[in-house]
This record gives sequence, structure tokens and C-alpha cells, in this order.
Amino acid sequence: MIEPKGRGGRPRSEQARDAVLHAADDLLLEVGYAALTMKGIAERAGVGRQTVYRWWSTKAEILFEACVTDAEEELAIAPADTPTAEITNYLDALVAFLTRSPAGAAYRALLAAAQHDTAVHQLITSRDVLGASARTVLTRITPRATGLDHATAHLIGPPFFWIMTGRDPAQLDTRALAHDFLRTGTNVTDELPRCSSAAAGIG
Repeated sequence: MIEPKGRGGRPRSEQARDAVLHAADDLLLEVGYAALTMKGIAERAGVGRQTVYRWWSTKAEILFEACVTDAEEELAIAPADTPTAEITNYLDALVAFLTRSPAGAAYRALLAAAQHDTAVHQLITSRDVLGASARTVLTRITPRATGLDHATAHLIGPPFFWIMTGRDPAQLDTRALAHDFLRTGTNVTDELPRCSSAAAGIG
């Protein structure tokens, strides 16, 4: 979770914080990023604008905190019996986050805004919203793995590109993507047992 700023030295109410985060998500879906305002978020959350500004400076900061908090929960998958199953389950969660989750919608909106807003760009690059969850899965599959940054990009890249370019997520075959990932010879997959394709959950 992103640490609160604590402006003015006041502890912040978790109930009010949650209300603001949910209000930002809801309003984003209703009015879009351009029309989203701090005033509107405060009114929807039922708190004063000064309360909101005490904790966040911009709407982007609110949306980003919601992204980080929800992504940690929504992209945390249970261990599976095979690497293929675990990777497939993670990719299913990733697709759901990017296409059906309010937090995923906020993340996509921030990525778009970051293309022309330096402050939003700095915010987005301050925390790897997707990469942290992917690295957790990859480390669980092979604890001695190296080259995690490369492997994480290779895992997330295909579904991310598919969705961000407006293609139909229903046409994504996440199990096929998992098979492809495990067969590529990245440093991570090189660490997997080589006894047989069945042992690695492939096939």
C-alpha cells in the first residue's frame, strides 16, 4: 500500500480513505478521466475537499493508490499444481484486472494520461503495479530464478499489448500463452525441471 502523506500530522480515517478510493473508481467509469475532479470525488465520497487534499494532491494520485491496493489483491493467485496451470491462472487474473476491474480501468486511464503528463508519468513509474505480482508467481515456480525483469516483461507483454491495442480479450488463449512462455528459454524457464514436458505442466 502507498504510504499516506499525513499532511498536517493528522491520522487519516481508513473509512474515509476507502470511500475516496471507491468514489474515484466509480466516477472514472461514469465520466472518464478528463472529467474526473477532486471536487467530484469528494462529493461522491461524502467528505470535504480539504480532507481529500490532505492526503492526495491530484486525482491521479488517488487513482494510482486504488490501482496499487486493488492490484495486490486481484492479481494474487493461489499456488497451482503445475507451472502451466499457475501461469495460466495468473494470466486469467491479469486479463480480468485490465478489462473488468475498476482498478484496471484506472490503470489504463493513467497510462494514457502519462503519455502527455510528466507528473502522471513519474507517478506510474514509481511503482510497478503489474510486475510485482508477476515476479511473485515466477519466484514461486522456481525460487532460484534469475532474469526476473526480462521474464516478467515476457509474461505480461503479450496479453497487455493485446488488450491495450483494443483487441477482443475473449479471443486471448491464456493457456496457449502460458505454454509459449514456458517454452521460450528465458532465464526463469531455464530453471524449470527438464525431466519431461508433463513434469513441467506442459502438454
